[in-house]
Amino acid sequence: MSNQTNRSPFNHSAVTYNGDFQAHLLEQYKLYVQSAENVSARRIASSRYLLTLSAAIVALYGLQYTNFDLGLSTLIIPVVGIAVALVWRAVIRSHADLNRAKFEIIHKLEELLPAAVYRNEWELLGKGESGAYWQITKIERWIPWIFGLSHAVLSVVIFLENAGLVDLMRKTT
Repeated sequence: MSNQTNRSPFNHSAVTYNGDFQAHLLEQYKLYVQSAENVSARRIASSRYLLTLSAAIVALYGLQYTNFDLGLSTLIIPVVGIAVALVWRAVIRSHADLNRAKFEIIHKLEELLPAAVYRNEWELLGKGESGAYWQITKIERWIPWIFGLSHAVLSVVIFLENAGLVDLMRKTT
């Protein structure tokens, strides 16, 4: 996060504001909560797309493995898969950082509202550190690593097959 995490999101207080401070605050709060939900929806859509793309890359490798000779050019498939996994990981992190900042602001807005439901919920969940609640982002971050590792293993297998080492290992066992 930035070094401005303690900066207040408020430009005015109820005293200095020229208008219905509470009504406008509540409206901004509603819009901001909706924007946080939209970030989560975009993260889910991005993850679905990247999961589909990763599965297609694995299927492409399987298709090429069963139907064509495996040359070093086959390494392109797992290399692209690793790149997709890295992009996926960056997308998840970006969305998580954005939502974390949004909820910090929501918590600050709640300081001027009658109830601080999101802040209270977060505190009841141990701020994601208690072990009783696993943040979905922490779980979700493992999926690209799993795909990336799988593609890395495929790269090694392809390389070993092209170097003739797989056949040599089969003959010795």
